[in-house]
Amino acid sequence: MTLQIYNTLSREKQPLAPIDPGHVRLYVCGMTVYDYCHLGHARVMAVFDLVQRWLKARGLRVTYVRNITDVDDKIIRRAVESGVSVRELTDRFIAAMHEDTDALGIERPTHEPRATDYVPQMQQLITRLMDKGLAYQDTAGDVDYAVRAFPGYGRLSGKSLDELQAGERVEIDRAKRDPLDFVLWKRAKPEEPAEVQWASPWGEGRPGWHIECSAMSSALLGEHFDIHGGGADLQFPHHENEIAQSEGASGKPFVNLWMHNGFVRVNDEKMSKSLGNFFTIRDVLKLFDAETVRFFIIRAHYRSPLNYSQDNLHDARHALARLYTALQNFADVPATLDWRQLAAQRFGAAMDDDFNTPEALAVLFELASEVNRSASAELAGLLKGLGGTLGLLQQVPQRFLQCGANQVDAGWIETQVQARAAAKKARDFAQADAIRAALLARGIVLEDKPGGVTLWRQA
Repeated sequence: MTLQIYNTLSREKQPLAPIDPGHVRLYVCGMTVYDYCHLGHARVMAVFDLVQRWLKARGLRVTYVRNITDVDDKIIRRAVESGVSVRELTDRFIAAMHEDTDALGIERPTHEPRATDYVPQMQQLITRLMDKGLAYQDTAGDVDYAVRAFPGYGRLSGKSLDELQAGERVEIDRAKRDPLDFVLWKRAKPEEPAEVQWASPWGEGRPGWHIECSAMSSALLGEHFDIHGGGADLQFPHHENEIAQSEGASGKPFVNLWMHNGFVRVNDEKMSKSLGNFFTIRDVLKLFDAETVRFFIIRAHYRSPLNYSQDNLHDARHALARLYTALQNFADVPATLDWRQLAAQRFGAAMDDDFNTPEALAVLFELASEVNRSASAELAGLLKGLGGTLGLLQQVPQRFLQCGANQVDAGWIETQVQARAAAKKARDFAQADAIRAALLARGIVLEDKPGGVTLWRQA
């Protein structure tokens, strides 16, 4: 089956047809590094980690670029407030981001460019836009993009220029020729650190946010590439502006397929730092193990809203434990991917249909039930292999089943298991039952296996 992806630009599913056959070039807007990543950021990174994993599983080569914005107003303000250099601040939060993503099993992209390393390319792009009459230096010294000079502005977001009225979605700036225009190069301010001021044909300054991604994507993937992704909040104005900049400069189509993941919501509001309702990845990982958090994110279709609550994470934990329980007796079975198997074909069809993870996971649960019924090592290996394409089910099952939000000392549990075994041997079944009940009250489930072996797991 041909892989179909929902294209935000065309508002329909389209087949993936790589520009270079067999090679997909993917760009995703990454983090602005002035604080710890929250669960909304985790969703973006986990979704596109899933995308690149599946493309590879289907035999495609992937060049994946996820940028880092390491200069902007918030970064500068936080550095000044903290009494550290911008570089020191951004290095610290890049390291923290890597700690979080590594914990969640999110693979590093092929390239992870920092905006500050591509300022010359940004200046070259701005110069091309000015030479074409698509950009100008305003009365305040900034360089702005002339939105009305680019035909088709608003195609991605579905907004016409008439709808984009000054004072609604754009800030009125008297220095600009048109309030719809956006900044490409910001004139330096006296109070800003010297490290964020670069020499340019338009005076000392620094790049605007939107120009960063146009410059970095074209430098690493070419002026025309396959897939551009990011959160739904970036569709307008950021991605709309990227199209205007990139196509305005090159005269070529910018991207074939635009992908946008849905919001993470808390109490029916988007999770965001500006609303103050965000949960950092590391705070969530204090409560739940990393694979449960990953499963929670990808069990929802990437375009749908994802509702955060501890109850939903507990439910994700229990669901994932069902899959691991099916693998419990097959810890040493290697993962396999036999696409001739009916379950594998159904799983592949779901993933090829715009990365339909809810349907793909339903196949895994059916397969787990079959493993439980048949005790088939072959099917267990397939379950593990298919899970691996999602970044799941690669732990030793017992290790997963014994970890979780309920923190009980493993040594104490083993002591209780041994005491119960001794009670059973002495035919003191009342005591054995009492020990089982006491453990269950603390969220520990005992499972008696053939040969007198007792395993335990978190409930």
